[in-house]
Amino acid sequence: MTVTAPDDATIAATALVAQAETALTAIAKARDAIGSVIFGQERVVELALITVLAGGHGLLVGVPGLAKTRLVEAMGAVLGLASQRIQFTPDLMPSDILGSEILDESAGGQRSFRFVHGPIFTQLLMADEINRASPRTQSALLQAMQEHHVTIAGVRYDLPQPFHVLATQNPIEQEGTYPLPEAQLDRFLLQIDVTYPDRDAERRILLETTGVEEKTPVAAINADTLALIQRLVRRLPVGDSVVEAILDLVRSARPGESGRKNDPANLLSWGPGPRASQALTLAARARALIQGRLAPSLDDVRALAEPVLKHRIALTFAARAEGETVENVIARLVEGI
Repeated sequence: MTVTAPDDATIAATALVAQAETALTAIAKARDAIGSVIFGQERVVELALITVLAGGHGLLVGVPGLAKTRLVEAMGAVLGLASQRIQFTPDLMPSDILGSEILDESAGGQRSFRFVHGPIFTQLLMADEINRASPRTQSALLQAMQEHHVTIAGVRYDLPQPFHVLATQNPIEQEGTYPLPEAQLDRFLLQIDVTYPDRDAERRILLETTGVEEKTPVAAINADTLALIQRLVRRLPVGDSVVEAILDLVRSARPGESGRKNDPANLLSWGPGPRASQALTLAARARALIQGRLAPSLDDVRALAEPVLKHRIALTFAARAEGETVENVIARLVEGI
């Protein structure tokens, strides 16, 4: 009997499956660890994990008291990432984030500049109430979020890897805030809306967070394991039907793209660029892996359409006057998939 040796494609596929099984075990431990301190926010936790596993940044939007800060702190601890928190305020300066050069004088009287690293030099940065800082300070994050390095006095400083920004924003109190510009919003992979927990979850919150002892998150994986999972996400194959669905969805959200009179995109003043297609592809891969699949499906595209597109489009004045919402427009666009 002749035994045929496996070809390279078969070996690669077998290795991919083995890596995926190891990753699934690590992801399950991380979800359980986060779920032990964050109650009633399963979708929020999933989207936050998708953001990090896809190698992106997330914008958490919700009213105060919904555990946004606690979620970010828990993720840092569970994923084994060095983390920092910056409370954004109107008087915050770019140097308060990036760092600055100071003049040192040696014992011999020689003077030289020394760079003091700011809190951005971390693996998981929490930008709390990011829209309370001035546009100048907000823009200090742009280069870091996209290129993973900063430039101070003409010198490049690389950020630790992996590097993620999870920013929070209060949607109801706008006095004294500066709306994030479109260029910065586009840097966020997902906008994650944090809603109120249901009654059972809120009961659990009451019982488990008002006693003498309170649970603290424990590390489930480390930064090296996370980096391996992030590389695995980028290796997952994406079928032609999913690629076409992503292209159709993103392009259909651009005003005037279809030329149809009743096109939902005509309610928009501007639409998403190619970065939205990239974000949806990466997020769909990460969601598939979290759910134990080795390739994304159309259901992943539908589930992630709103968090990917919501902060990348804007309604026209006429559409807002007629009571339209971004969520409704996205839902109508998703129906075309």
